[in-house]
Amino acid sequence: MVDNTIVHFEIPAKDVEKLKNFYSELFGWRIYRDPGPIEYWMIETVPVDEEGNPVRPGVNGAIYKKDQPELKPINYILVDDIDESIRKIKTLGGTITRPKQQVPGIAWIAQAIDPEGNPFAILQSLR
Repeated sequence: MVDNTIVHFEIPAKDVEKLKNFYSELFGWRIYRDPGPIEYWMIETVPVDEEGNPVRPGVNGAIYKKDQPELKPINYILVDDIDESIRKIKTLGGTITRPKQQVPGIAWIAQAIDPEGNPFAILQSLR
């Protein structure tokens, strides 16, 4: 059983370089390009171990290129069972806005909005 807590965040950016500089200068965050096929910059608010897990309490995230003006920052909440969580979101009046998809070797993710229209995402780890 996992705690349903925020485990990742994403910040969309029209100008990635500008936001990278802003957050690294403001907070001292380490920001680097993910080696994967898409343009995605990892943010370390706390140091990580060899497997990418925070070595002390904190939440790490990412910056990505905003390709749609309505995109907003989003928090990813850890769940035990993504399919059950999707069902519960719908039952409780939320809406799935991005269906379940796999981040290979890392997690299953889906995005939603709550009944008030606030965006959030859920993540079921594959590790």
